[in-house]
Amino acid sequence: MDSKFPIPNPERPIAYVRPIKASDLPEEIRAQLPDVKELYAIHHEEGERLALVTDRTMAFVMARQNDFEPVSVH
Repeated sequence: MDSKFPIPNPERPIAYVRPIKASDLPEEIRAQLPDVKELYAIHHEEGERLALVTDRTMAFVMARQNDFEPVSVH
């Protein structure tokens, strides 16, 4: 089946929010977060990391405050 489906064009660009382990980050960032085990990364549609935050709710708030439409990625 080769059906084409229209992709909705959101009013705001999408920001992807995903959990990441602090241990996966470079040492220079881990040194600033000694007691943090998990963070949430906010990524632009094209994959560029925009921010790291320690709380999922804050990640969604931050994305919206910067005119992005946040979506969760697992």
